[in-house]
Amino acid sequence: MNKLFYLISVLFLFSCSENQETKKEVVTQPDSTRVVSNDLQIILDSADVTGSILIYDPQSKTWYSNNFDRCSQGFLPASTFKIPNSLIALETGIVENDSTLFTWDGKKRRLPVWEQNLYFSEAFYVSCVPCYQDVARKIGVERMKKYLTDFDYGHMIFDSTTIDLFWLEGESKITQFEQISFLQRFFNKQLPISNKTYDIMKRMMIIDKSGAYVFSGKTGWAIRNENNIGWFVGYIEKDRKVYFVAVNIEPNEAFNMDMFPKIRTDITIQSFLKLGFI
Repeated sequence: MNKLFYLISVLFLFSCSENQETKKEVVTQPDSTRVVSNDLQIILDSADVTGSILIYDPQSKTWYSNNFDRCSQGFLPASTFKIPNSLIALETGIVENDSTLFTWDGKKRRLPVWEQNLYFSEAFYVSCVPCYQDVARKIGVERMKKYLTDFDYGHMIFDSTTIDLFWLEGESKITQFEQISFLQRFFNKQLPISNKTYDIMKRMMIIDKSGAYVFSGKTGWAIRNENNIGWFVGYIEKDRKVYFVAVNIEPNEAFNMDMFPKIRTDITIQSFLKLGFI
């Protein structure tokens, strides 16, 4: 890749100010290929959701999606932000390791699973919002902004009044292309963090390693203007190859919302299967 071209392009992207739903040009590898897959659209239709699936195969430098235009739209990152939030917490020493204990203060929380003491790895797995809000407040505005700039992570907008909410509410946004770009830099150890932080985070992100592959990532769920937006971002490793994914969906009117927490991961696995990557 021409490094100068990439740098100029990225600076141009981040100089643009847009609303959440607007489209923007996204820089991808100049020599990469894009494949529009109707099979991915069928998966979404069968799940009774709308949205876009984006998968990147770095081995062949090929992008797969049912809707590349939508993959260039920015949305609140929701709990997918727990990946960079965790990295910053570990790197700054606010959290020592994945066995650091978060003590419940006894107050009522939105989900019963959050109403208990949780190790850091458990808080990540169950998406404990109060735990990560406390982490964000301890990181503080200046350190958070510095690390997110160094991470080249989306377009996060916050100040001292929104430091513990900006990934769930407000005008912050990240595209599916940007999610995968960030995940690639993380996976390839190209972020300004220690090997210890990498190792802990990679371990925390593993969802399934019981079969012939290792499946890692994080879900997210944001509600904006009464619209539910669901995320899954991550990667799958098989036979010394890695494939990156970012799924962004909205339920259709007749969708059973009890299925929304699970459907994001199901769609991801089905997509990898359909493309023959697992």
